[in-house]
Amino acid sequence: MSPPLSSYVESWHPAPATDEDALPPGPTAALSAVLDLPSAAAKAGDLLPPLWQWLHFLRWAPQRDLGPDGHLRDARFLPPIPERQRMFAGGCCAITEPLRLGEPAERISSLGPVTSKQGRTGELLFVTERQEFRQYGRTCLVEEQDIVYRSGRSAGQHPTTLDEDTAPPAQGPWHLRLQPDPALLFRFSALTANAHRIHYDVPYCRDVEGYPGLVTHGPLLALLMLELVRRNAPERQVRSLSYRLHRPAFAGEHLLAEGTVADGGAQLRIGTHREDRHATAKVTFA
Repeated sequence: MSPPLSSYVESWHPAPATDEDALPPGPTAALSAVLDLPSAAAKAGDLLPPLWQWLHFLRWAPQRDLGPDGHLRDARFLPPIPERQRMFAGGCCAITEPLRLGEPAERISSLGPVTSKQGRTGELLFVTERQEFRQYGRTCLVEEQDIVYRSGRSAGQHPTTLDEDTAPPAQGPWHLRLQPDPALLFRFSALTANAHRIHYDVPYCRDVEGYPGLVTHGPLLALLMLELVRRNAPERQVRSLSYRLHRPAFAGEHLLAEGTVADGGAQLRIGTHREDRHATAKVTFA
């Protein structure tokens, strides 16, 4: 019997890391183009939309450091478990004041809680990475990302074929549609320094990971939900947000992001014709 995953991380206590970024406006303009916005979501001197900090503080590792799946073989906050498989589960963000584009910023990354749980397909290790963003000597926002790891592969429950024609009907007062294609996923991978092959390598997706097609990025789903707020309530400052990724969506499928204002914030979700909730989020306003 294999040892429990918790045994591999008993002495794993990576030290915090500090990075700096000038927050240039180029990545924001690039993502705005990928999303077909009429103009950049923010320019130099403007406030950066929530979660768009994902376009900054990127690490471009040498090619030799990538594993067969495109992920890094090793990094400060990757747990030392055998045959490591990584899944982005969700996260949260508390915003005291938004980052300002074009101004130098600092990010302090540290390890949060690490817990082991038994899932339907075996033992899972839940790792939280905490990131504190500072600007002008002040803490502007604190983000936590929840990553789930397993040792080895397990068969997922995914559709065998994809329907690229059927679009779900809109119901909520806020709604936004997107049908990601391989080019969009490729461009988003480049903007976020994400080399995971499930987003651009169809044979790998089908033959190795068991997916029916290219997987739409979890962070793209989260950003799409937050686009509902940016477009429909541009005057409201987001004070906090949390999001969860439930089931994968695939290139070619019609995505529907919907939102409803409630209790000083908004409830958000992304669905397709086959799933009501691929991702969900909750936002509170200042």
